[in-house]
Amino acid sequence: MGLIARIFTMIFGDGRNAVRETVEVFRENAEAGAARAKEVQLAALAAQGAEFRATRRGAFDRIMDGLNRLPRPVMALGCIGLVIVAMIDPVWFSARMAGLALVPEPLWWLLGVIVSFYFGARHQAKGQEFQRSIAETLTRVPQVKGAIDTLRQGGEDSVVDVQNPALGAWRAEARKAALPDAGDLR
Repeated sequence: MGLIARIFTMIFGDGRNAVRETVEVFRENAEAGAARAKEVQLAALAAQGAEFRATRRGAFDRIMDGLNRLPRPVMALGCIGLVIVAMIDPVWFSARMAGLALVPEPLWWLLGVIVSFYFGARHQAKGQEFQRSIAETLTRVPQVKGAIDTLRQGGEDSVVDVQNPALGAWRAEARKAALPDAGDLR
């Protein structure tokens, strides 16, 4: 075995690549790093998707959601109704407002706290529902990316033909029967 062969065997022999191993000490293998990053991202998406998975809700929950939607419109329409009643029957309206003036201040504070907690809890519940919908959308990212990659590789027709052969055949026939370009008419 010659000197050059022994040097190559020492550097590249036994299924090892000493040059690559030495370079990887100073610089990460880009392909292996991308594979690790992909695994981390897929694991994070799976964990988030499992955390926010939508559950089927029963009739009671749907009824309560319907009732929870009433207070804001009732308060808004009630205020508009009070303005209208004040214009129609000012004496009746004044009597009701005089009654409200007799309500003690701590009771107004209590009402304010109750309304604040109600709307704060509703805001938090809606925020969590929004997070859940974002998580569901993120779980569809690989499918969308695959469709985009397919579009970039073969154009729109390749996706349509794979998903809907009848539409692909119809488009092919439409292309054959298309009118000639304006340049061909000269």
